[in-house]
Amino acid sequence: MRRDMRADTSRTLGEGGMTEVQGRTAFITGGGNGIGLGLARAFGRAGARLALADIDAGGLAAAKAELQSITAVETFELDVRDREAYAAAAEAAERALGPVSLLFNNAGVAGGAPAAKLTFELWDWSIGVNLHGVINGVQTFLPRMIDRGEGGHIVNTASGAGLAATGAGVIYTTPKFAVVGMSEALHAELAPVGIGVSVLCPGPVATGIVRRSSALAPATGGPPTAAQENERAARLDRTSKWLETEGVGIDEVGAMVLKAVRGNGLYIHTDRLAEPFIRARTEALLAAMPD
Repeated sequence: MRRDMRADTSRTLGEGGMTEVQGRTAFITGGGNGIGLGLARAFGRAGARLALADIDAGGLAAAKAELQSITAVETFELDVRDREAYAAAAEAAERALGPVSLLFNNAGVAGGAPAAKLTFELWDWSIGVNLHGVINGVQTFLPRMIDRGEGGHIVNTASGAGLAATGAGVIYTTPKFAVVGMSEALHAELAPVGIGVSVLCPGPVATGIVRRSSALAPATGGPPTAAQENERAARLDRTSKWLETEGVGIDEVGAMVLKAVRGNGLYIHTDRLAEPFIRARTEALLAAMPD
C-alpha cells in the first residue's frame, strides 16, 4: 500500500535533505565502461551495493572483478531499449541486493551522421538508447521507490549538448535536450516525496564511447569505399584522442555525481566548455520575447 511519503522521508534523508548513500542499492546502466564505471567506483566506495547493467559482457565482468572486493556487485547484460528485459533485470537485482533507491540512467551512444544523411534507423537507435533508455529506467524503478516510501535519488545522464546546441549533431542533441527537460520536471515533482533528481551534463570525458558507438550504430547505405572507411577511421581516431587529452577522467565524474547526490543538486557539469553556448542561447531566448 502506498504510504504518506512526507512522513517517511525524515528516516531516509540526512541533514539538509542530503541523500544517504551507504547501505543503498544502486542500479547503473552503462555500468561496465566509461562514466558508468566511474559512478560504480565512487558509489561502491561510499558503501552502496551495485547492480551494473550494460550490453558489454566483457566490460561487466571486468567491473565486477574490480569492485566485488569493496561491495556487493551483481551484473546484468541489458539493452536498455528492451522493456521486458529491463523489468527482469530489475527483479533480479532487487532479489540479490535489496530495493534499488539509487538509479543511474547512464547508458548512451554518440555519433550518427550529418542531418542530410540521417535515416529512420539511426534516429530509432539514438532516441531508443539516449531517451527511451532513460524513460524505461524511470518507469521501471520510480513506482517502486515511491511505494516503498524510503526516498532515493535518480541521476539521468544527458550532455552539455542537452543545454545548448554545441555542434554535437542533431541526432545526439535531440534526445539529450529531452533528458534535461525530463529531469527538471521530475526534480520539481518528486521533491515532496523525498526522491532527488539530478541531470549529468558532461562535456568531454575520457571514455571509449565514440568507438563503441561507431561499432553499434546501424549500417546505412551500401558498403563504404576504402577511402570512406579510411576517412571514418581517421575521424574516430581524432575524436578519441581529443577526448583523451581534453576530457576529465571517469573517476572525477564519479566524485562529482556522488557530491551532487548527497546534496541533491539538479545540474552536474564536468567543465565550463558549454558556457558560451548556454549564454548565447539564453540571451537569444530572452531577446525574442515580446515587450
